Amino acid sequence: MSTPNRTGVGSFGIGRTLRLGLSRVAYEVRSYFRQGDSVFFTFLFPVLFLLIFAVAFSSATFGPPGGEISSAAYYLPGMLAAGLLLSGLQNLAIDIAMERSDGSLKRLGGTPLSPVSYFMGKLGQVLVTGFLQAALLIAIAGIFFGVALPTDPQRWLTFAWVFLLGVTTCAILGIGLSALPRTGRSASAVVIPIVLVLQFISGIFIQFSVLPEWLQNVASIFPLKWLAQGMRSVFLPEAFAADEPGGTWQHGLTLGVTLIWLVVGLILVRVTFRWIRKDS
Repeated sequence: MSTPNRTGVGSFGIGRTLRLGLSRVAYEVRSYFRQGDSVFFTFLFPVLFLLIFAVAFSSATFGPPGGEISSAAYYLPGMLAAGLLLSGLQNLAIDIAMERSDGSLKRLGGTPLSPVSYFMGKLGQVLVTGFLQAALLIAIAGIFFGVALPTDPQRWLTFAWVFLLGVTTCAILGIGLSALPRTGRSASAVVIPIVLVLQFISGIFIQFSVLPEWLQNVASIFPLKWLAQGMRSVFLPEAFAADEPGGTWQHGLTLGVTLIWLVVGLILVRVTFRWIRKDS
């Protein structure tokens, strides 16, 4: 009698694993949009903050003389980066912790669904919802606030790799972080403060260059700071690069730091993920 493979790939075949994973993507996306709290606090939260900043600072301009931009244009990159963190890390960390706590993961562990297919569903859901969220943010900024969007294809190429790498890294870190809350009820209390602190120190709500140097150094350890900088390189005029700590957009560092965190997240998932808690 054969023993089931831990990943399920060898036992059921790559084709079946992919089919189950794709079916999970559809299921996860439907489930996501049926949860009002998730939709508000992860999908619509950056949109709400963009609207608040755009309206509250509607008479203000940002940037050097002769190159000023509106508040909506200035805050758009930060809200796009925050959306990656919320859709990926916060959403999955809380969602999986809840599923583990209410027994959903334990029940899935007794089905033919492998962890690989399960992760495909979660990652697919984050990619779909993250893309829709980014499209909504860009559309609102362009249509309602007249933000001039990039016309250079190179900038959109930068947006594509920053988005894909960022949303994947945040999702993997969210899966790894889901093992931290001891119960589903405590998940929000554990995860949301981490997410809020990262946003405040990473140049999302406050201009990064005005933060104390020691705080900039702390923020530079984490990927959100680099994702926000990457998004600024896409949507802000080139003159704004002078405000960055290195005086340039530093795409190489953005790529390197985010890839390191992606590897860290994969290690965390490999070490910590179980269908049930180890201490259950």
